[in-house]
Amino acid sequence: MLGMAHREQELHRDTSDLPVGELLKRASEQTSRLVREELRLAQLEMQHKAKHAGIGAGLFGAAGVVALFGTAVLIAFVVLLLATAMDAWLAALIVAVVLLAAAGGMGLAGKNQVAEATPPKPERAIDSVHEDIDEIKARSGR
Repeated sequence: MLGMAHREQELHRDTSDLPVGELLKRASEQTSRLVREELRLAQLEMQHKAKHAGIGAGLFGAAGVVALFGTAVLIAFVVLLLATAMDAWLAALIVAVVLLAAAGGMGLAGKNQVAEATPPKPERAIDSVHEDIDEIKARSGR
């Protein structure tokens, strides 16, 4: 902390004697660097959200496949129900219910993954830009 305070004092001392043109040049360079850094932060945040959206979409797809298997077992259930009296169709019904419950669980997990990716905007980067603007205003005396 002492090093940072000392550095700020030196910067203030160094800039107090500079012409306005040089100060504007430095401010422009610092603003450009800040904007580039904020854009990079926004890009990284969007990549993170896209990853969650992809996982959620994959889980929705898996839920569809499991639901398809559940439907196939339900069809087998109907066939077995007609073919025999009791034991085989009861087993088919139990398997179908378990598969459909698994599909429901995967669907909810997929929904949660997609929810983590929304809204599709870089919220942390936007907050950081607002903090930077507030800091610049505070330092400029506004």
